[in-house]
Amino acid sequence: MSDSIQLELLGTSGCHLCDIAEKIVRRIAPPLGAKVKLVDIADSDTLVEQFGMSIPVLRYSNEQTLCWPFDEQQLIHWLESL
Repeated sequence: MSDSIQLELLGTSGCHLCDIAEKIVRRIAPPLGAKVKLVDIADSDTLVEQFGMSIPVLRYSNEQTLCWPFDEQQLIHWLESL
């Protein structure tokens, strides 16, 4: 994985699964060189259409995604593959 990659965690306010995913991502991603930006899909009709039924979703470079459910080991494996 390259240094300092930017990830987006797609979710929305009040989503308990998004809260769980955020805790996992914030614990695992920074030590592996990734920065995480929270993106509320409610701010974009396009994102709601694309991801409304599948959040939380971790996205890299608008191309590669890791969809919920994922655990720490799956997240590590995905990050190492970037």
